[in-house]
Amino acid sequence: MTKPAAARRHLSSSPFKPPVAPPLKHFASGDRVTHDEHGLGRVIATEDEVAVLVDFGSLKARIVSPYAKLTKL
Repeated sequence: MTKPAAARRHLSSSPFKPPVAPPLKHFASGDRVTHDEHGLGRVIATEDEVAVLVDFGSLKARIVSPYAKLTKL
């Protein structure tokens, strides 16, 4: 079995720029969203930056951060 790759730390003497973290996604109640598995929906509640509750019509789902499969329309 192999170990998962660990994130490498940036050395201050490196000629390369440090890696940049992707921007956090922010959602508000009423936002229209799309999900890779569930389709189109509307945000009905938010839990700070932890999770969002989305109504997809036939399904209400709690999607947790980092919202990889969720996109704001």
